[in-house]
Amino acid sequence: MQSNVPGTKTIVLDRIKWQGGGSFRIDGEPTIQIAPWRVVRQASPPDIILIGHDRFDHCSPADVAKLRGIQTKVIGSRRVAEIIEDTIVLRAWQSIRLSNATIRAVPAISRRADQSASSIGSLGFVVSIDYYDIYYVGDSKLAPGMEVLQPDIALLPIDVNGRLSLDEALELVALLQPRWAIPYNWGGTGSQATEMDARSFQSRVGEGTEVRLLQPTS
Repeated sequence: MQSNVPGTKTIVLDRIKWQGGGSFRIDGEPTIQIAPWRVVRQASPPDIILIGHDRFDHCSPADVAKLRGIQTKVIGSRRVAEIIEDTIVLRAWQSIRLSNATIRAVPAISRRADQSASSIGSLGFVVSIDYYDIYYVGDSKLAPGMEVLQPDIALLPIDVNGRLSLDEALELVALLQPRWAIPYNWGGTGSQATEMDARSFQSRVGEGTEVRLLQPTS
């Protein structure tokens, strides 16, 4: 839901920290951690941890244990709840309100060669905070239902590895028309997209959407 509240978007945008791979932290009240993987322990635990599926690079019990505090709420899919104790389970299109944020689960459909029945029910998330919507696509290709979303900020993969290819990421941005797009799963090792891919994405996105290439932070 795109809003016209002056200045708020920029404040929210600047609170989004990319931690490499598919991991993000949104600072503020509440602080929200998304898919922690090889992250650094923070001075204060996050209020919310979002985990959309059971792949090791999104669902890491060691990273959750490192970050989790007494009041931290972990929200995830059914499969995540089988791995991470005391996870609040959301099904596709369900929402939950925690503190000043509303979290809505969105279906995420991967096409990994090794995907099994256990991965059914994977999720992306729309985080609504300070009157703006941040859509974290998760481990997904283009999926039915995405077209109904109108996020202000889209966080989306561009690495093809069972997820969006560069062309599909461009197609999704054209569909969603967010004010900002932030790509992830690039600039690392292995099957991640290259920095050149990320810059190609940035140069090819249509008018009306600004692409921000974040540098990984702790």
